[in-house]
Amino acid sequence: MENSPILSIQEIKYKYGNMSSFALWKKIDETKKPKYGVGDIEHFENLEEKDINRNIILVGLNISGKGFIDNPFENFHNRKSTSHDYKIRFAIQDTIFSGAYMTDIIKDHEEVMSGKVMKYLNKNPNIKKENIESFEVELKDIGANNPIIIAFGNDSFKILSELKNKYRIFKVSHYSSCISKEKLKEEFNNLKRRI
Repeated sequence: MENSPILSIQEIKYKYGNMSSFALWKKIDETKKPKYGVGDIEHFENLEEKDINRNIILVGLNISGKGFIDNPFENFHNRKSTSHDYKIRFAIQDTIFSGAYMTDIIKDHEEVMSGKVMKYLNKNPNIKKENIESFEVELKDIGANNPIIIAFGNDSFKILSELKNKYRIFKVSHYSSCISKEKLKEEFNNLKRRI
């Protein structure tokens, strides 16, 4: 694969903004409900290199539905009341994971039920292979250098494990599971000690 220049934040926004984001949110307001402000992405307009970490990659399975993303970098910043994205904010804000690049391993496949996604991939192994290959291109594009890859949940971890000979890959619980925001934070704290 030929070398290509590292994408700037603006170039990442235009190439991957409909499927990716960075682990940055406005500060949690303790006087408000836990989901308050999680969908506010106004701060991405002034994003600077010092704000992001290109070498920590948080990876979900797939997007639940494109109706959730109206603007670039809105993935993982869902403002809908049914969303669990607020747990990620709580777990990693003001930690070494803050500013990490966030993306999904399977692109352009809308489905809420992860079991259906995995069933589809089992029937279409070429789709899984293409998505793994495009993920590696994405890593190169964003300038990830010896990245630490953290999978949200078993399914994304299972797919990413096909790359275990190339990258350091870890797993935390999926934020949409029954896990509490405090327990997810504990998992990230434990992971911090291992990397």
